Amino acid sequence: MATDHDTTGHDTTGHDTTGHGETGRVLHLNAPFDETTARSLRCGDEIWLDGTVWGVRDASLIRFFDEGERVPADLTGAVFLHTAPSVRRTDSGGYVPVSVGTTTSMRMDRFTRGCVEDLGVSAIVGKGGLSTGSLEHLGRHGAVYLSITGGAASYETLQVTGIEEVLWEDLMPECLWKFRVKDFGPLFVTMDSHGASEYQRTAERAQANLEAAYRKLGL
Repeated sequence: MATDHDTTGHDTTGHDTTGHGETGRVLHLNAPFDETTARSLRCGDEIWLDGTVWGVRDASLIRFFDEGERVPADLTGAVFLHTAPSVRRTDSGGYVPVSVGTTTSMRMDRFTRGCVEDLGVSAIVGKGGLSTGSLEHLGRHGAVYLSITGGAASYETLQVTGIEEVLWEDLMPECLWKFRVKDFGPLFVTMDSHGASEYQRTAERAQANLEAAYRKLGL
């Protein structure tokens, strides 16, 4: 369920009032969410999440797909966060988050198809975006890529209200982490299920600006 969230200078009609993106909607989502919700999201939307976010990294994804181990959880509609968090063990044997930082997504790009096709993941949260091949998989299976602010782990960790489960602890810290989050964001839709990618648009604009500069210099 997506609800418009009118707290950052945007109206609730989907029109941009701050100059960010093409749609500029601010949406509050409960995670996990289904394909219909994922397909309703567009590049430029600002997302805030409540609910469950699953932390994954290279080792856990390798175990999923390269080593073929069964997923010990239902991840249909899940939101994946590319992270290997710093945590502290409690006296009761659980964990509390110390720093839930996000890593560059491209190193896990080859797993995108498996995440959305085999596991049914609805959103991947990370930094730096994914490849054009991954963009095609997002479109085919109805999922989105959400960009998170780099360098803001201390703030984002405050939005993680608990660690509910840790699977494959032998992979520490690249386990499968079940985080409970509240007002987790801001996240921005930068690759959607309709073939739009802010990364492609930025590259195209940069190339056009470069060519214009060369022409101005007579090169």
